[in-house]
Amino acid sequence: MLGLPMMALGLFVFTRSTLPYQEMKQQYGWRWPGNPRVGAAPGRQYTGPEEEPITLSGKLLPELTGGDSSLALLKLMADQAKAWPLIEGTGMIYGFYVIEKLDLTRREFFSDGKAREIDFTLTLQRVDGSMLDLLGNLSRAVMELAF
Repeated sequence: MLGLPMMALGLFVFTRSTLPYQEMKQQYGWRWPGNPRVGAAPGRQYTGPEEEPITLSGKLLPELTGGDSSLALLKLMADQAKAWPLIEGTGMIYGFYVIEKLDLTRREFFSDGKAREIDFTLTLQRVDGSMLDLLGNLSRAVMELAF
């Protein structure tokens, strides 16, 4: 049984039996570079948002949770160099993300060399614009299909 979905990246579904992450880190930022001025503090100008990376990390116990097959599927998705929609199990849409990095640490090995524990960190980078832009593109596409 797969259990309830925690999140989906494209067609890969994060569940407790595939790749259960224990931590999700999001980062937001806004660019306000300073311009030096004579006799005054630097002036600031808003130049747009920073990147919005999301990092998922956790520990796999292949005897109980996902293992090499789940990690291999994520690596295959990353090798395709495509952006994937990231959707939380609650239905919240985060946007389109690329897989930027997958870090693995294997420890506590069986006699055949298979790891009993695999720590993972998956770094995703947002590549689309705002959600309003995304919804606008979707609504235009639906209207074109309808008419």
